[in-house]
Amino acid sequence: MTRYLHADLAERYFLDDLPGATQLGARLNGILLKIDAGEQVTALQRQFLGMSGLHALITLADGKTTLGEFRAAAEQEQAARIEEAAVKALKDAAEFSERAEAKAAAVKATFAAMANDPTLRRKREAKELRQRFGVGYIESEDYPRAMALLRQVANGQRLKVGDLAWLKTEAEYCWTDELQKAWHRLEAQALTEAWERTGDAWNAVNASGHWRKAGEAERALSLTGKAMERTSLSPKLQSALSTTRGGAMRDLRRLEEAEALGRQAHSLTLADYRPCTLLGAVLLERGDVAGGHDWYAKAEQMGASRKAIDQDLRSLLVRLPSQERQRICDYLIAEDPERFAWLLGRRESRERGQGQVTKARLA
Repeated sequence: MTRYLHADLAERYFLDDLPGATQLGARLNGILLKIDAGEQVTALQRQFLGMSGLHALITLADGKTTLGEFRAAAEQEQAARIEEAAVKALKDAAEFSERAEAKAAAVKATFAAMANDPTLRRKREAKELRQRFGVGYIESEDYPRAMALLRQVANGQRLKVGDLAWLKTEAEYCWTDELQKAWHRLEAQALTEAWERTGDAWNAVNASGHWRKAGEAERALSLTGKAMERTSLSPKLQSALSTTRGGAMRDLRRLEEAEALGRQAHSLTLADYRPCTLLGAVLLERGDVAGGHDWYAKAEQMGASRKAIDQDLRSLLVRLPSQERQRICDYLIAEDPERFAWLLGRRESRERGQGQVTKARLA
């Protein structure tokens, strides 16, 4: 209620445009209350009113004017204040806009200078390049060569054998999944173009493998499909095309077709382990654990490296549901505990996890 009384007081004296007139405790509000009560104002209060431009109020407080004369003069003073405030607001807004535009122009000029600065541009490009290929910190001694190779791949240029070997061994931490995929894509494209240019289907075989590792199994299927239409292919070449095409079918979860191609490839080259590894993986994924194990064992007998087979098994197990993954692990360990000892760690880890869950439920 008090707030409304003070607002009414300010309005009666034509001071409602001044915040201090309605704010309880403010100096102007106190003077107004004093004048309204018919009390005398002090010299300091008169000085404050004069500095505030409230001359009509001074004459009223001194009793030198009638109420009607005061109202006319006070109304004129208020109109002048309001107009002056509006002009000032426009001026302030214009100055603020000018400052904002000047600041924006300065920021733009700064960024333009940074963009044109050769050192900063190289640093920015290097950061973007590392982000593109998922490469984090690079050792100072490896930095020049590693960055040069990243730029080479980014520009669509194939890597030399020596540079590739260096990345895979000396700078293995730079050989990220993103960089590998980009490299496989370059190799696949180059080998596809070589096959189209020369008609040598072995280029199609190698290109298919790279397309698969680049995550583009459909490209591998299209390529091998065209290559297999060629006549007078040797059994070895037909087998290689069937095997890599079967691998692409497996990538796309077309397991029945992948198995048929694997068996076709094996019938053409009985001594080649590659169709056997394909069949081992496909049968495991189709749920035939015993059959898959037999084909993997046969591949190892024919010369497939144990390391490559185990790596194939690891990647296969990761993709399977946990129940199916455990069924395969249990079978392989039971068949050959020494050969598949590395799977014991996986099973023990799972059992520990289940034990912790059981304890948590009992608690």
